[in-house]
Amino acid sequence: MAASQSYDTVLPADSIEFCPHEGSRDIFVCGTYKLEQKQDIDVAVNPNEPVSESEGNQYRWGKCLVFKVTDTKAKLCTLVQEMTLPAVLDQKWCHRSRTSTAILGIADSEGNISVQEWQPQNHSFRRLQNIPCVSGDVLCLSLDWSNRRYPSDHLGSLIASLSDGSLCLLNPSSSNGLMVSNVWRAHDYEPWIAAWNYWESSVVYSGGDDLSLKAWDIRQPLHRLVFANRSFDAGVTSIQNHPYIEHLLAVGSYNNTVRLFDTRNPLLPLTIIDVGGGAWRVKWHPSPERKNDLLVACMHDGFKVVSIDHKERTMPYDIGKSFGQHESLGYGVDWSFHEDIHEKETLIASCSFYDHKLCLWSG
Repeated sequence: MAASQSYDTVLPADSIEFCPHEGSRDIFVCGTYKLEQKQDIDVAVNPNEPVSESEGNQYRWGKCLVFKVTDTKAKLCTLVQEMTLPAVLDQKWCHRSRTSTAILGIADSEGNISVQEWQPQNHSFRRLQNIPCVSGDVLCLSLDWSNRRYPSDHLGSLIASLSDGSLCLLNPSSSNGLMVSNVWRAHDYEPWIAAWNYWESSVVYSGGDDLSLKAWDIRQPLHRLVFANRSFDAGVTSIQNHPYIEHLLAVGSYNNTVRLFDTRNPLLPLTIIDVGGGAWRVKWHPSPERKNDLLVACMHDGFKVVSIDHKERTMPYDIGKSFGQHESLGYGVDWSFHEDIHEKETLIASCSFYDHKLCLWSG
């Protein structure tokens, strides 16, 4: 699949995640989301007909599409599995030791976290758990694993954000599964994103449509904030702690910017980066050799690789590469963890919503 070509995901696409697990780094997943109108079984579905969701006449469904990269240089991939699910809103791989199996968490539109184990010999997933975080009329909007910096044989903890304004903490149980350990009201409106401090796994961050970035210490009573930054003039949509630079946090917003913060002074940004569109996802490069590079899904303005000079106090930046071959909202994007990440350019997958398009390119 060349950058000038595309793969039709059929349903609107909103999430891309490459597998970080050694031996399966040629695998990535794409999540899709479709809002349909309920009809009698003998009546054709017309998704374009406006129906009030409050009347209970709509439902959401989607798929997790599993791809295998067959040629990194030529940017070719093939579909190896499709899993039909409630609509997929976010996905994250758990970073585990090489002796463990690869595990994927999927957040869906019925308030569930699906935990899937990748079986490379069969090129397919096996579902380990389906965990309801909340009642089925609430969406699970995002999720993140705690152990990005410290892979082990065990599962990390999970933080998930829910459309009713809550956050949900899931911890590993003695039976090697995950259990909901706490749910608390965190935001007045949808918290689009929840993410861990990868350097201090007692701290989680969240952001949402109440124009705020918040931090929580899960060792303390969870109604007690570590901090709340309410200086945003649009909803907070994405957060990622840097895996190689302690205290550095990237925060995206609907107002076309990414702000970088030092977590020791989280109320004043180090710099504000204009990325031209709402920053739905921000992803630091997975290689320490390219720790200056940030990948951004810019919604209405495609996808961009931003190079940031961390050594300068003002953190000057440059848009190193832009990818504009999508024709709709750019939501999902990720770097490959393949062994060639140490080269000048890294394989990237991106997807967009209404044109249901997936592309492979490099940056």
